[in-house]
Amino acid sequence: MLEEFKKFALRGNVVDLAVGVIIGAAFGTIVSSLVGDIIMPIIGAITGGLDFSNYFIALSSKVDAASYAEAKKQGAVLGYGQFLTVTLNFIIVAFVLFLVIRAMVKLQQQEEAKPKPETPADIKLLTEIRDLLAKR
Repeated sequence: MLEEFKKFALRGNVVDLAVGVIIGAAFGTIVSSLVGDIIMPIIGAITGGLDFSNYFIALSSKVDAASYAEAKKQGAVLGYGQFLTVTLNFIIVAFVLFLVIRAMVKLQQQEEAKPKPETPADIKLLTEIRDLLAKR
């Protein structure tokens, strides 16, 4: 059973998937930083210094905190500002993946469009001889 698991775990697809998941997690961290540290402060500055991550609606009368993190500790809250940040994060990730896949498709089409090198004359002659002999 251990040998079977080793064969499964070391197959190309499993390793490729593991690499994809690790790179995806790292990419997600980069995009989260881009959204949280660069894009959202710019949007906040444009909208007059608003911090979307602290927008929430208290669902309990016990909640009187000014920040979302503190309000969550006090009771039930709807964190729509946090949701907006995560949604923007998703849109950016989806757009960047779209651009990457689009670039890969274009590169693949360019590779396919390249003319194949001409077969040398001696190879053509040998191929014709082989085909003639195969017909006999």
